[in-house]
Amino acid sequence: MTLNSIVIAGAGHAGVQVALSLRQDGYTGSISLVNDEPWLPYQRPPLSKAYLLGKIDATAMQFRPAQFYTDQRIDLVADRGAAIDRQNRRLLLASGTVLDYDHLVLATGAHNRPLNVPGAGLANVYGVKTRADAEALAPLLGNAKRVVVIGAGFIGLEFAAVAAAAGAAVDVLELGDRPMARAVSPAMSELFRAAHAAWGVTFHFRGAVAEIEGDNGKAVAVLTADGRRLPADLVVYGIGVIPNVGLALEAGLGIDNGIRVDAGLLTSDPHISALGDVACFPCLQNGERPTRLESVQNAVDQGKLIAARLTGKPAPYTALPWFWTDQGHLKLQIAGLSGGADNHVVLGDPAAQQVSVLCFRGEQLLAVESCGRVGDHMAARKILARPPALTPSMAAAPGFDLKAWEAANR
Repeated sequence: MTLNSIVIAGAGHAGVQVALSLRQDGYTGSISLVNDEPWLPYQRPPLSKAYLLGKIDATAMQFRPAQFYTDQRIDLVADRGAAIDRQNRRLLLASGTVLDYDHLVLATGAHNRPLNVPGAGLANVYGVKTRADAEALAPLLGNAKRVVVIGAGFIGLEFAAVAAAAGAAVDVLELGDRPMARAVSPAMSELFRAAHAAWGVTFHFRGAVAEIEGDNGKAVAVLTADGRRLPADLVVYGIGVIPNVGLALEAGLGIDNGIRVDAGLLTSDPHISALGDVACFPCLQNGERPTRLESVQNAVDQGKLIAARLTGKPAPYTALPWFWTDQGHLKLQIAGLSGGADNHVVLGDPAAQQVSVLCFRGEQLLAVESCGRVGDHMAARKILARPPALTPSMAAAPGFDLKAWEAANR
């Protein structure tokens, strides 16, 4: 079937990549890119770091300038998808506008999991997900003396590092027993806990929020379930995200921890694809179990794959997942998925904050976490992209060098 019109709902990393790759792959039909924010599409990773600190401006975050979209005949539609008419292949927008499509791509992303406690609606309580969030936070950050961060995941810790660098006293409240517990090994958690502590951050583990105490409409403290009171003139939370499946659900598409797609990122409707934070796909590195990943790499690689399929080059999605987070002067890079790991081999020097942790399940290498060892990260991506033969006993041998092993075993 010849495609004359492709509509992309969502203008984050995933949606923009589909549009760019379609043109790069030779697609000449119409492309409508529906953007539900009031500015040009932009990158999100700087929001909790460089943009918040004023190190880069809004223009530097843009994927492309406005003229690029004009030159590439990508129609930026400032609106929001409201309903899908699958029978007639139309996307109804919130404004009442209707976009006809031969193929629809859902890149609707995710939204912050809400903080459902009394006081969450007070004026100085924020999540960090959009440019609007960062712009509201930035002027408050400079005046905040006591900051409470709820959640010790990537976003929470990125903001904690920024707030500490700005001179605030920072308390981090976390339900689990260590930082980034769902994402990294105990050894890497400890490295980052110690680093944050040295920056002046105080952690409160196994701590649940009971209430945010307010005065004249503003938060003044966070009260915990076990009776602690953490004074605050700014509260920031990062407790996960929820995929934006509303459009797909109302249209009757398959839903399973996101929009369910096959290995080619097609939904249960052959005229609709989904990708990025909103898509749950059979992940090769996770035993082909349904998996939803929240990463720039995943959004970009899936965008390229969908564009290739729509221009006649279908293939299953097999890209290796990788992630990163910048906290203070530290960069953590992760290759692979470490879920189910039962053995860890630590390389490097924790005292120098230069460590790689190799995560194994039995004899199988699942993932490599690297801090301050970029070469290890690049080697790990190559090793994990093919059936890895590296075993725990090899990695634990005296003098083992991951980069050298990769070079010798290509």
